[in-house]
Amino acid sequence: MNRTFNKCLWLWALMPVFIFSCTTDTNNCLSRKEKEQGWVLLFDGSSASGWHLYNKKNTTAGWIVKDQALAVDTVKKTEVNDLVSDKTYTNFDLQFEWKLAKNGNSGVFINVQERPDLTTAWASGPEYQLLDPAHADNAIPVKKAGTLFALDAQKTPAAAKPAGEWNLSRIKQVNGKIEFYLNGVLTVQEDLTAPAWQDSVRHTHFKNFPEFGKHTSGHIALQDWASGVAFRNIKIREL
Repeated sequence: MNRTFNKCLWLWALMPVFIFSCTTDTNNCLSRKEKEQGWVLLFDGSSASGWHLYNKKNTTAGWIVKDQALAVDTVKKTEVNDLVSDKTYTNFDLQFEWKLAKNGNSGVFINVQERPDLTTAWASGPEYQLLDPAHADNAIPVKKAGTLFALDAQKTPAAAKPAGEWNLSRIKQVNGKIEFYLNGVLTVQEDLTAPAWQDSVRHTHFKNFPEFGKHTSGHIALQDWASGVAFRNIKIREL
């Protein structure tokens, strides 16, 4: 067997590694270890499959895939439409990257109930706040990025990156107990089953929405906001 043939065999053997392995430079891809651990992609980098508009089945109008990211179409969209996962989740570990336009303000909702009488995702789902640090609301503790919007301020200070840069966030829920992380820092711990939680809700404008924060299972929703938001590397592991 000559040297050239040996080299060809060696390259052929390595080919599956190059083709099927995720690298640190690859987005919207799971490693073999992540798959074994039960992680599933909620965005494949090329389509909005697995998502639909809130209370509007079979459409994702207003959202586009751009540069391997799931983004609001700020050019063509004519109305605000949050994007909702087709599946519902109870106990889970959700991780995602996000970036905003200048002065951007958006969010990710959990435990969303999709019903005709609930006109918006935030009428039922608590929100992980996404905010450009240059936004005026950044001066309000319960409206910074990584907070439970309008309810829980950051328990440990964590800074969001400026507009146009990617942030890493994580939401974990087990039996109604939630944890929020921003760029690796634990920012919120809350128990949605505790009387103290409902008491907190009663002191906010959410008191006017009887389904808000009452559920520990539901859809995940990405908030559509006029200034533009993009998501990538959205993955979830059911616990």
